Amino acid sequence: MSGSYSANELLTLGLAAVLAILLALIAFKSWTKSRVSPDERERRRRDLLVAYGKMGDATLVEAREGLIFYSYDVRGMEYTASQDVSRLAGQIPSDLVLSGPVLVRYDPRNPANSIVVAERWCGLRASKVS
Repeated sequence: MSGSYSANELLTLGLAAVLAILLALIAFKSWTKSRVSPDERERRRRDLLVAYGKMGDATLVEAREGLIFYSYDVRGMEYTASQDVSRLAGQIPSDLVLSGPVLVRYDPRNPANSIVVAERWCGLRASKVS
């Protein structure tokens, strides 16, 4: 063979290159669609904790600048956590008690994974009107 390709071989190579490029584009598009934004990942985490998390008592330590700090005990181990609630402002009672008892939902397999407020649940308490 003298190193030159026949028309059939060139056509086959060209079609193989086009097929490889199309497969790469499909794979890339599929990969970008499957990526989850950090906000969506956090929303899914809250949904899972609302659906399957264990509920317990916690103490609200502080609330400031869209953050809520709280502590709770699970099987004798104390956890201190915070939650960014800036995107959940509609779920927070307008007359929130800034310290005291609240409810927490946590993952029993990983108790450090917890929340005190989500889109469909709120463990925060409003002040009592006498």
